[in-house]
Amino acid sequence: MRVSGVLRLLALIFALVTTWIFIRSYVSLDMKTIRLPRWLAVSAAKKIRVVKTKCGLSKPCPNDFFAFKISSGAANVVGPTVCFENLVIMSPVKNNVGRGLNIALVNGTTGMVLTQKYFDMYSGDIKLLEKFLQEIPEGALVLVASYDDPGTKMNDETRKLLSSLGSSYAKQLGFRDSWVFLGAKNLKDKSPFEQFLKNNPGTNKYDGWPELLELEGCVPRKVF
Repeated sequence: MRVSGVLRLLALIFALVTTWIFIRSYVSLDMKTIRLPRWLAVSAAKKIRVVKTKCGLSKPCPNDFFAFKISSGAANVVGPTVCFENLVIMSPVKNNVGRGLNIALVNGTTGMVLTQKYFDMYSGDIKLLEKFLQEIPEGALVLVASYDDPGTKMNDETRKLLSSLGSSYAKQLGFRDSWVFLGAKNLKDKSPFEQFLKNNPGTNKYDGWPELLELEGCVPRKVF
């Protein structure tokens, strides 16, 4: 009877130990399966975190560079947009754009907006535009966006002044062309920041107008 009792006791102890080991392993496994998704979720969140850039650029600018984005108008329906260092200077939403040439001046060292204005090439703003271009201060960055028609009534003096800012296309700017540009006063070389599309009935995206242009980039704080 004693041997039988001992065997039963050992069997009970074995069953208890086995059950304890099983429960501990299950709980440990269960905790892992609970924690693992949380760890993966945190890791995934880090991987898909979107880096916000100034003016919505495709990549951030280095230190000591200004971020900018200029969009021309779309036909005579949607006005242009000028953004500098994440500040929208001109846009249809701000209601400060118009057909013709839309121009913003920014301090090339501090990034402070100096002024913004649009010039209607239909209504004879050409003399006002001439005066405006002649009085651009040294060290200013000049951001330009066309809308509807930037070339009508453009004269030689205006084209010369725009070319002196670094434009390669000011001399050929014509009726309903699309143009976006960033230059500077008395720029020694041609600006690398410029896009131009000629009004061509065979290639126009819109009825009577070429497609809108979008120019973005990083410009050094000191005038290039």
